Amino acid sequence: MRANNGKYLLLPALISVALFTFYPIIQIALPTIKDFSTFKDLYGSFFTSTYNVRVLGRTFLIAVITTFIVLLIGLPVSLWIARQKKNLRQVLSILILFPMLTNAVVRNFAWIIILGRDGIVNKLLMAIGIISKPASILYTNTSIVIGSVYLFLPIMITSLIGSISELNIEVEEAAAVLGSNPFSTLIRVILPQLTTGLLTGAILVFAGTMTAYTTPQILGGNKHLVMSTLIYQQAMTLGNWNSASAIALILILVSALSMILMKKGVKLLDRRPDNAN
Repeated sequence: MRANNGKYLLLPALISVALFTFYPIIQIALPTIKDFSTFKDLYGSFFTSTYNVRVLGRTFLIAVITTFIVLLIGLPVSLWIARQKKNLRQVLSILILFPMLTNAVVRNFAWIIILGRDGIVNKLLMAIGIISKPASILYTNTSIVIGSVYLFLPIMITSLIGSISELNIEVEEAAAVLGSNPFSTLIRVILPQLTTGLLTGAILVFAGTMTAYTTPQILGGNKHLVMSTLIYQQAMTLGNWNSASAIALILILVSALSMILMKKGVKLLDRRPDNAN
């Protein structure tokens, strides 16, 4: 009886999820699928438009590149932080999260100053002789990736630190005794044990980048639209709310499908006994 009564404690959470997650999605989807003609016009026109498909591809590519770069940077940094003494590890973890206390709009405007024609990056590249005149970095796909990496890197590092802290260092020592070099130990011993942290961090970064609005709007400008800025353009500039709803639903479905495929791919690295079962 107590076990059955305990199930009722889940009702508030289930109702909240249904009300604040699924109900808005249903409200977005209904106007786009009310009849076949509307469905065909909205979704057909999106996928037959070269411009819209290019925006979808740009959004997906930026999300993939951002996730890869964040993983590439976040993994060694997380390994280094997790292997420090407890007090130092706590201080470093706080420093990693500290930028997140600043509003994303403020941080993106800071990147405008850094990446502008007279910014720090251009001055540095010209000073060391790599370029002879200021490069156009701002308002490009590159600037969106840079801003997204800076925005989501703390999330990845935080996700990995927890997983790395739970690793048994004796397993790595045993691998070294058996002749494994550091790179082989990383690929064959450490990474398979970090599948949960890798998956959590990758999903958070990928989903956040796919749906981000502030960073692409400020650093990408009007010439490099992504799905979120395209939705804003359709809804607020053109007043085409049905088209905006269709684009939003496409973005949700593409993001969900990508994360499912990501989860299946990460499972291939997981060689723990529980995964085999």
